[in-house]
Amino acid sequence: MAESEWSPSSWASKPIKQDVVYDDAAGVQAALAKLQKLPPLVTTQEVDDLKKSLKNVALGKAFVLQGGDCAELFDYCNMDMIEAKVKLLLQMSLVLIWGANKPVVRIARIAGQFAKPRSSPMETIDGVEMPSFRGDNINGFDATPESRKPDPSRLVSAYFHSAATLNYMRASLSSGLADLHSPLDWGLGHVITPSIREKYTRIVNRVKDALRFMQTVGIDTDRGVETVDIYTSHEGLLLEYEQSLLRHLKNPDSPSTTHSYYATSSHFLWIGDRTRQLNGAHVEFFRGIANPIGIKIGPSMTPAELTSLLDIVNPAREIGKVTLISRYGAAKISQYLPAHIAAVQASGHIPVWQCDPMHGNTQATPSGVKTRHFSDILSELKQALEIHRAAGSFLGGMHLELTGEAVTECVGGAGGLTEEGLSERYTTFCDPRLNEKQALELAFLVAGFYRELDEELAEDESI
Repeated sequence: MAESEWSPSSWASKPIKQDVVYDDAAGVQAALAKLQKLPPLVTTQEVDDLKKSLKNVALGKAFVLQGGDCAELFDYCNMDMIEAKVKLLLQMSLVLIWGANKPVVRIARIAGQFAKPRSSPMETIDGVEMPSFRGDNINGFDATPESRKPDPSRLVSAYFHSAATLNYMRASLSSGLADLHSPLDWGLGHVITPSIREKYTRIVNRVKDALRFMQTVGIDTDRGVETVDIYTSHEGLLLEYEQSLLRHLKNPDSPSTTHSYYATSSHFLWIGDRTRQLNGAHVEFFRGIANPIGIKIGPSMTPAELTSLLDIVNPAREIGKVTLISRYGAAKISQYLPAHIAAVQASGHIPVWQCDPMHGNTQATPSGVKTRHFSDILSELKQALEIHRAAGSFLGGMHLELTGEAVTECVGGAGGLTEEGLSERYTTFCDPRLNEKQALELAFLVAGFYRELDEELAEDESI
């Protein structure tokens, strides 16, 4: 059956989940009108460069590392926190390049990851019913009915906080923050576990040896080792906001007459597990944009739904246009992932497969504190790698909620954080994140798995 004609506002005629109801209709229109006049946050060339990189990931030629806060706050828009996240992604990607022996595409959950879906629009705090906190671009975290009232002016604030974050990120990278000539300048911060620090230093020394060789033979002549690309991403939850930042622009690599609709709020947007209905507003909006997109898939997704969804959002079957972000939980992944892989393989689509080992492994302590166990996160990742390998598929990346801060939100890891220690620095406003030490340790463990895999394949080929 042919799809109906798409337009930037055609999503508004579809059923919508996780929508926001504002009391101030005039304020909403004023905010959206302001956003429509502002310049794009990202360029079409950047978006298309990411699409090319993700095509390589889908074909097994590269690996994608995506990570950042569960929910950004406007207060996270400061020098120290931006640098901490960027440095952590750079450290992790260096380790993964060494382990997987492939280029790493870096995508941060940053400069726009403000809105969050919630299981209930209302909650009761100290006997008072009020709207749930939906993210800084919707309402305030303070537990008062007035703070929790959706405020349309926050949509414009979200744009400017995203712009400031992007500006500093780009300036830092172009000024040498990612220079591979001096990776040890990326201070390991709170990573004090000797085994992790030693492994990292060993990898860094190998990279420095390679760079010295390049300089000696005269091929170190450009800025290719002095900076990298870090792309931005967020869940495309607030469709009014996303529509207001749509721009009908020329495709950089197409004839001059070819234009497409680009979502210029970010390089990469994804649809959440709660908003991926085949006839829903979010799927309708996403099927019309030129950006690479992600789709979260969990246990409730049937194989038939998955292939139908791919047909809707990617009818041209662009390789790597869609990233499937699997999130089952360590106890369920073996039950669901094989059938999903088989269905996609039979459909002829070639997406990027990415593992999100965070969302399916959230649990609460006896006292009600949300946490995740490092062992469960690692288990889901390892199972995903093994299942894809057995199916002749390629797990192209991992999607993590992490921070460069020394938070205490996830239990376990080499630091041995216990449930009793969660209260030391539990600062998330939504879901628990890996701290710097845990995230870097995870990168080493995944890199080690790829190293072992390469050695096994080499042995098989020599037989």
